[in-house]
Amino acid sequence: MVLTTYLLPLIGGILLGLSAIWLLLTLGRVAGISGIAWGSLAGPDRGWRWLFLVGLLLGGLLTHTVIGQPLPDESIAPTWLIAISGLLVGIGTRMGGGCTSGHGVCGLGRRSPRSVTATLTFMTLGIITVFIMQNLMGGRG
Repeated sequence: MVLTTYLLPLIGGILLGLSAIWLLLTLGRVAGISGIAWGSLAGPDRGWRWLFLVGLLLGGLLTHTVIGQPLPDESIAPTWLIAISGLLVGIGTRMGGGCTSGHGVCGLGRRSPRSVTATLTFMTLGIITVFIMQNLMGGRG
């Protein structure tokens, strides 16, 4: 119980922070997933970006396999809602100049005022969205 509740998230957070620092120090790049994903399709330096994305997927699969934790259940949300949600997230990352990982993990670590504002906005709107979906629209909870 203590391992999965406290220790594993702590270890994951430390590894995430160290990975972001490593990417910044070695390549001078911020570990923002939306920028890395977009650059893997349209950027001049696609190689490391593809390796990063494949590493994200394989790292998650490996972690679930080693720990023995089951993969999350498939979403029961309708496809149209998932598509609209993805579109809104994409628009938000363009308007905000980055995604939650870029601002929340890397920007806050660099003490960027813009990232503080963006992260507070993400978190506030996320809390409001969950409240609306759970309490006002009859979502399961």
